[in-house]
Amino acid sequence: MTPAVPDPSVLTAEWQQQVCADLAPEAAVLVEKALVWAGPRLAALAPTGSAEPPAEHAAGLVRILMGMHTDGATRAAVLVAGGLVHDPEEGARGRARVDPLAQVAGAEVARLARGYVALLKVGQAARESGENRAGDAPQVEKLRKMMLAMAVDLRIVLMRLASRLQTLRWHAQAKQPPERALAHETLELYAPLANRLGVWQIKWELEDLAFRFLEPVRYKEIASLLEDKRTGREAFISDVTLRIQQALRDHGIVADVSGRPKHIFSIWNKMRHKNLAFSDLYDVHALRIIVPDERTCYAVLSLVHELFTPLTHEFDDYIARPKPNGYRSLHTVVRDGERKPFEVQIRTRDMHEFAEYGVAAHWRYKEAGAKGGQARADSEYDRRLAFMRQLLAWGSERAESGAGIEADDTAAPAPTVEDDRIYVLTPQARVVELPVNATPVDFAYYVHTDLGHRCRGARVDGAMVPLHTRLTTGQTVDIISAKSGGPSRDWLNPQLGYLASPRSRAKVRQWFNAIELQQRMAQGQAMVEKELQRRGKTAVNMEQLAQQLGFARADDLHVAVAKDEFSLRQLDTVFETASAVPEVDPDTVVTHTARPDSAQHGKSGVLVVGVDALLTQLARCCRPAPPDEIAGFITRGRGVSIHRADCQSFAALARRHPERIIDVTWGDTGESVYPVDVQVVAHDRAGLLRDLSEVFARLRLNVVGVNTLSRQSLARMVFTLEIHNGQQLGRALTALGDVTGVVSASRR
Repeated sequence: MTPAVPDPSVLTAEWQQQVCADLAPEAAVLVEKALVWAGPRLAALAPTGSAEPPAEHAAGLVRILMGMHTDGATRAAVLVAGGLVHDPEEGARGRARVDPLAQVAGAEVARLARGYVALLKVGQAARESGENRAGDAPQVEKLRKMMLAMAVDLRIVLMRLASRLQTLRWHAQAKQPPERALAHETLELYAPLANRLGVWQIKWELEDLAFRFLEPVRYKEIASLLEDKRTGREAFISDVTLRIQQALRDHGIVADVSGRPKHIFSIWNKMRHKNLAFSDLYDVHALRIIVPDERTCYAVLSLVHELFTPLTHEFDDYIARPKPNGYRSLHTVVRDGERKPFEVQIRTRDMHEFAEYGVAAHWRYKEAGAKGGQARADSEYDRRLAFMRQLLAWGSERAESGAGIEADDTAAPAPTVEDDRIYVLTPQARVVELPVNATPVDFAYYVHTDLGHRCRGARVDGAMVPLHTRLTTGQTVDIISAKSGGPSRDWLNPQLGYLASPRSRAKVRQWFNAIELQQRMAQGQAMVEKELQRRGKTAVNMEQLAQQLGFARADDLHVAVAKDEFSLRQLDTVFETASAVPEVDPDTVVTHTARPDSAQHGKSGVLVVGVDALLTQLARCCRPAPPDEIAGFITRGRGVSIHRADCQSFAALARRHPERIIDVTWGDTGESVYPVDVQVVAHDRAGLLRDLSEVFARLRLNVVGVNTLSRQSLARMVFTLEIHNGQQLGRALTALGDVTGVVSASRR
């Protein structure tokens, strides 16, 4: 498709006759009606920001659509859309009960025109905001999906592609470079879109023009290389063409053989991705052979391989394995007698039509005559359009080097269109992807959780709307928020319709759960402090108290108390242990006449070194038992308190009253038993206590005390056992550790 030079006297009767030449009479009438309505409006409009006159843009746009073989409604719609772009009342008219535009140009034309205008405005807002510049791949991807969702009719997408091509053509002809953002957007959004639709002619020209404006030096270098070799290349192609044509005639094969044009962006892309010099490219010289049917394609391939030497690693069968966008052809690279490589493409006429015009080629054959130029709907046609719609939901196009006819790699299968998603814009034109039926509250939570919590109102396309309004693709949403505060519980009521997204509902629930947790912590803290005040223990360290009770933090203890999962009566276990070592009055220390060589055995089985018949008792804070290393502390009126040497309470007493420390050792304990605390941590389950009791019974251990606490499916139990010695304790701990579900068993 060669660039069309706009007629200075645009939108004339002669122009109308030219752009309607291939249309049925009924379709031509649609263009005529659109021209009557839009012609005066376009002529009255001032040039756009690019300085391209709107009437000239519309005229060139219709010419491009004519070259794409679109129907009359599509060509009429772009004329009507040109008059709508700068119409401030267009939105209100589109929402009116009776659309005056539909009465003038027809419902189909009005629908296409309004969809096209919506796409124009979304693209312009995104480009002006700078949110979708090069490198912001997620935003570009969302914008692509948004275009698909807004363009419920694929003809709207074709109109948008043609519009961008006309804009670039005008800049090239006027020698006025466009904004770099526009050229970047063309390469990242519109050229890949044309590639997926299979509209190769549009794709190549969009890429070449955008590349020309973005990299003018590189563009001129490659263009110069092509021009320098043009004479030799044309002679080479002419010679090879004659040889192939003669061979085809000898075999009775009817075919069209021609040289294939090269595109500068494609050459540069291949040189860049494959790190090749210009002289190393195989397909600078290229031929295209068009044959009647698919079987003949393979016959011609065999003939070409007989005439020339094939490069086996450069063969692609896109007929047997079409590309995801529907492209079908045979590609092979061969060498002539002088070992000069060139590419040959072989395809049928239908394959060629699809390769040149993609989905647009269907309208060439679907003019329905009496139906006024509307595309006729049949099963095959609908199937192909549905397939092309799926192709628009593609992944990153950057992974496909030189995508299109000349791509060396086949694209991965494209995902299906997500019909359960919508795409709306922030005031900065950033695209936000939401589930269908999403509301402004959903939008706020998707932008930022804190914005969702503080959401109090919303504007959609500049108008205030209720927070339960259902959003649609293409709308711009502006959230009105408070400086502080949280969500409303009404938002969780599905009957009120404030939230459609499970993600948003989860964030609201998290907020209320956090508030409830803070309330329970405060309530539990007050209950614990009140109990401690009643006991006269206000100086207790809360964190240490919580750890002694089996909690990681004091906050966990407070929550458990507030939820009645922990009884404050269990504080007795802590304070009874602490009271086991009473305060000693230095003035009432019990003394005896000591004999250096004497040592007697007390009732606890402990010998007090150097003291005869001194009363001893085992401390309840650490519960010593043979063969623990022990030490003694002289108490007031109750003899010597026996502690384990590593007891923290004993260490505190020793620091305050070192003069009361006395040496002690184990004597003949005989059949004496000693109380020992054993702590068991296990996964809570039915029958756990029974299994532990069976261990004690099997080992003939007497249990004189039990204290249990179950929290978050984990049970913590303290058993007070009577044992004779350390060996008996070791056997008990080993047996307890073997019980199913026990995490640990240790002496406390």
